Amino acid sequence: MAHKDYVSRGRANKAPPPKPPLPWLRIVITLALFAGFAYFLWNINGSAKKTENSQPAPVKVKEQADALPKPPEEKWEFIEVLPNQTVEVDVPEQEDDGIRWLMQCGSFRQSQQAEEMRAKIAFAGLESQVRPSDGANGRWYRVILGPFERKREAEKNRHAIRRTGITTCQIWQWNLD
Repeated sequence: MAHKDYVSRGRANKAPPPKPPLPWLRIVITLALFAGFAYFLWNINGSAKKTENSQPAPVKVKEQADALPKPPEEKWEFIEVLPNQTVEVDVPEQEDDGIRWLMQCGSFRQSQQAEEMRAKIAFAGLESQVRPSDGANGRWYRVILGPFERKREAEKNRHAIRRTGITTCQIWQWNLD
């Protein structure tokens, strides 16, 4: 079978689709409705009943027979007393339970990724460490913060890191000794 060249043929000349006829019936009906509405408004103009009193009736104010007495003048003492007082609160000392806490924010195969995470944490104003660990799956680089004496301190630092966009930090008991 011979190769046929369809490009040299050019495009087929298609006739444009015929334009729909102008909807004369809709135009005539719309104009008739508009004219009828305008005629209706013209006829009702000025046909409302006119009242004799065009001003509103005055409102009568009744005097209350049982008027309330004026409130007594009060002297506020707390304005002078409060600035001179102090409040002492007894906060019990928390016992040291001996548990130390660490926060791990990432574990990476490459030390470069761990250093990038450490730099992001440093921008939050916290100091972190990169610790390599060898396991059954090879060498991993862990980004950790700590040790913390109380879990509350670790939580406070985790919230500071979370504000920078790092949401992968976990708090665990210290087990790196």
